[in-house]
Amino acid sequence: MKKIMKWVSNFLYVIIFTLIIAAVIVVISTKSSGGEPQLFGYQLKTVLSGSMEPEFKTGSIIAVQKVANPESLKKGDIITFMQDQNTMVTHRIIGITKHKSNLVFKTKGDNNQNPDSDPVLAENVVAKYSGITVPYAGYLLDFASKPIGTAILLIVPGLLLILYAVITISAALREIDQKTKAIEAAGKDRVSM
Repeated sequence: MKKIMKWVSNFLYVIIFTLIIAAVIVVISTKSSGGEPQLFGYQLKTVLSGSMEPEFKTGSIIAVQKVANPESLKKGDIITFMQDQNTMVTHRIIGITKHKSNLVFKTKGDNNQNPDSDPVLAENVVAKYSGITVPYAGYLLDFASKPIGTAILLIVPGLLLILYAVITISAALREIDQKTKAIEAAGKDRVSM
């Protein structure tokens, strides 16, 4: 029974510690990049609409990589591009044309009836979808980008770790107390003999 409790205790410690590290990475990455977290060279984007369902569910996080050479993109690739000054969109390339010396992409959301009305210039392509999606994690990332979310994601795991430490220490103290009482009882039995 003690081995099982020790295994459960260690398992919970690893889970809580991992959550703390993940929360710290997400919060620091979000704050340092101005709201666009990055992890291992991938930029994390939150899916805000259903235009690419079933490929991405609304609220998912997708990992994208910067495109060094837009000429390497091909029909069927999913790209993130600047639609206007404040809006980024992630849609699939359905056509590529070369207009004079400029490369132009025709895009469409998988769940949209019609292609996007404006073609995408190569210089507006920000990134290419890497194939990594984490469903519904975008809600957490969006929450982490707000001040209250940052505070909660850093404070709550810290409090959980402190609570875990208190429980572990009190269990160890109880065990020491029981052993001390057992030794004292055994010592009294020997004296009375």
